[in-house]
Amino acid sequence: MTTQITMDSVESSQIHAVGYDAATQTLAVQFKSKSGIGSTYHYSNFTPEDFAAFKAAESIGSHFYREIKPAKDKYPYVKVEPVPVVTEEQE
Repeated sequence: MTTQITMDSVESSQIHAVGYDAATQTLAVQFKSKSGIGSTYHYSNFTPEDFAAFKAAESIGSHFYREIKPAKDKYPYVKVEPVPVVTEEQE
């Protein structure tokens, strides 16, 4: 079964929300699509330091496409089947 990870909305043209589960070192990324919210993927082996750097990046999308997506061996990923996702709006 897939871990349920609380997601936070982010300011990005490509990414709708991100979340992190420290217990399993799993990053969750929910993308945007033309019809609204797109697919969600879970990336493994993501350390708390990796997540802090991701969240602090000047551009979440640029950081993702530069540092995370190309690193398939470092951060193996799976597409998550649609499940209810908890989204908390940023303040």
